[in-house]
Amino acid sequence: MFSIVIPSWNNLAYLKLCVESIKKHSKFQHEILVHLNDGSDGSLEWVRSQGIKYTQSDKNVGVCLSVNLLVSQASCDWVLYMNDDMVASPGWDAGFIDAIASVDSDLVMFFGTLIQPEIGKNANMIRQNFGETPQTFDEAQFLAQCMADKRGDVEGVASQPTLVHRKWWSMLGGYSLEFSPGMSSDDDLLMKFWVAGCRTYRIVGASRFYHFGCKSTGRIKHNLGGRIFVMKWGVTPIEFSRLYLPSLRKPDGGKTADNPHNCVRASWLGKLRRVGYALRYNYPLEDIEAWDTMPGDGKWHSGN
Repeated sequence: MFSIVIPSWNNLAYLKLCVESIKKHSKFQHEILVHLNDGSDGSLEWVRSQGIKYTQSDKNVGVCLSVNLLVSQASCDWVLYMNDDMVASPGWDAGFIDAIASVDSDLVMFFGTLIQPEIGKNANMIRQNFGETPQTFDEAQFLAQCMADKRGDVEGVASQPTLVHRKWWSMLGGYSLEFSPGMSSDDDLLMKFWVAGCRTYRIVGASRFYHFGCKSTGRIKHNLGGRIFVMKWGVTPIEFSRLYLPSLRKPDGGKTADNPHNCVRASWLGKLRRVGYALRYNYPLEDIEAWDTMPGDGKWHSGN
């Protein structure tokens, strides 16, 4: 039904729990593809022993390259991108399938509902603590309580898990490599779908996932994603979210969402920031590990 793509960077315990939850809690059989960044912690041997389709790079190449590579090898029409530090709940896939059946277009973006120990000010997440690590994860409590919050679908956007049609991912170029290793790449993908005409962004209440929380991003040097987004689109990520994307506060998508030309209007703030960044902008390519190992240099591997 779905091709599930999972990038992983030496997170074997999390990856095991993630994959096992998909296999145990899915109502249908799905294709699982994993990209191993390095994989020297035993991840490579484990995916081979499980017969999981995988790709590998000798170094961490970031989520943009990892996910694009996996999607290029996906065989299903619908692709779900999720992180290795997530645990799927029972019936997660049925919720997404119902969401697909409820719309008359495949130009949509669906998101899972995340359950986390800490959620900050994100009202779209559910706060429940079932453990901080795979070793302390309370599976029995998770299975008993994951649907206790009775919320349904929410018109709006979230982070992963993200479900899109493979056709649109390919047509729009997936994750743009200027955002490697990944900061603001999600904002850019949302924008590209919006420019293509997507107006259905939905967080699916029945598709729930436990998220341990950012177990890889804290280990990398972040790219200047917000700057790159402004230079590319002329608005800040916050402005794009507030003015164009749907939310509980403005289910119509915002006052500028009906632009007939499907193009964003550069804001004064965006224009000022673009000028400022242009005068002192330094894109730190030398700091991005994703450019250390590129396809074709003999350091990329794949297998089943």
